[in-house]
Amino acid sequence: MRRYGKNPDEDDIRIRPNRKGNRPRTHTRPAHEDAVEGFVLTVDRGRVTCLVEHRTVIAMKARELGRKSVVVGDRVGIVGDLSGDKDTLARIIRVKPRVSVLRRTADDDDPYERVVVANADQLAIVTALADPEPRPRMIDRCLVAAYDAGLSPLLVLTKSDLASAEQLLDTYRPLGIPYLVTSREELQSGAATELVRKHLDDHVTAFVGHSGVGKTTLVNALVPEDQWRTTGHVNAVTGRGRHTTTSVLALPLSGGHGWVIDTPGVRSFGLHHVDPSRVILAFPDLEPGTADCPRGCTHDEPECALDRWVADGHADPIRLDSLRRLLATRERREGD
Repeated sequence: MRRYGKNPDEDDIRIRPNRKGNRPRTHTRPAHEDAVEGFVLTVDRGRVTCLVEHRTVIAMKARELGRKSVVVGDRVGIVGDLSGDKDTLARIIRVKPRVSVLRRTADDDDPYERVVVANADQLAIVTALADPEPRPRMIDRCLVAAYDAGLSPLLVLTKSDLASAEQLLDTYRPLGIPYLVTSREELQSGAATELVRKHLDDHVTAFVGHSGVGKTTLVNALVPEDQWRTTGHVNAVTGRGRHTTTSVLALPLSGGHGWVIDTPGVRSFGLHHVDPSRVILAFPDLEPGTADCPRGCTHDEPECALDRWVADGHADPIRLDSLRRLLATRERREGD
């Protein structure tokens, strides 16, 4: 042990450096004024593929973002190596405010929200008319999620060569939802592609649906240069499809000005996160009639003012029935 005597000189004393560094810590973050805007195409195990100008760049989320998520459709600020060359990695340092957020939960008892897509303005609900059989409860749940997120719904019915669409359409015509009916032959020949594209032009459209309904087949027809996504078959025993899309992916609409966002096939669409009071916003003909409803009215109570609103001729009774069916969906499981 070194000894300095009774009166050590300051030159004799060794000052240990600060192991944590001599610079004081600061909470001030760099402004990153050189950041460029990117559009998130897909997210895979922490690696985010973004479109920057006309090239794809692989990036990771910067530490300063904390637990803030980055999802497909996000507009982000990126710094670092933006060349897009192999083995390069940039950093996402900010996520711009989202215009819309499509969420779902695993089931109605699950409080954990999963953000599916950000900044979409249209939700294409793809349903097969047969093989597998249509599930109206699933359609209703997707509609509620679309209305809650502020997205315009589009009903896409596939495999019309196997079954008629009329019975299902009779259920949804009162809602005024735009719809398309396609067959497998029309998709394979390209005859239906132009019709579908007209509804997608100038939109950011997220596609949702059960496995095996032809969702990815439709996306492949719209974006033929990205047909690396394989299509699946329907299990003959369970009547359910096999998952072929495993991650959310944004693709530029071929021959148009828009984006198609393909999502994995889902077996359920939980609505734990949805505030039922927001569903009425999708019914502008009924919404004024709620002014006289009692506080906390669920719009299916005896005191609900909408019954009088409809009786006085302000709206079609079928529209009120449709609203109440969608509201009931929030409290009823898909298999009921």
